[in-house]
Amino acid sequence: MSSDLKQELKKKIIEQLNLEDVTAAEIADNDPLFGDGLGLDSIDALELIVMLDKDYGIKLADPKEGRKIFESIDTMAAYISANKA
Repeated sequence: MSSDLKQELKKKIIEQLNLEDVTAAEIADNDPLFGDGLGLDSIDALELIVMLDKDYGIKLADPKEGRKIFESIDTMAAYISANKA
């Protein structure tokens, strides 16, 4: 799995969600994105679903899928690598 993709995801998440106090270097590949980790919420999850569609051509048919996919940068990168259009 490409570390370039992981870096790209970190930058996109920061930009897309306006995380002004966070840098890509501060997000570990296996940090949880929601809850105690980066602290994202359900609105942020919707933004990530839109980002997957817009930037990678991946549509999530089942929003419950998002919970597993958006666990961490590692899980997002693995899902994108496996499903990229």
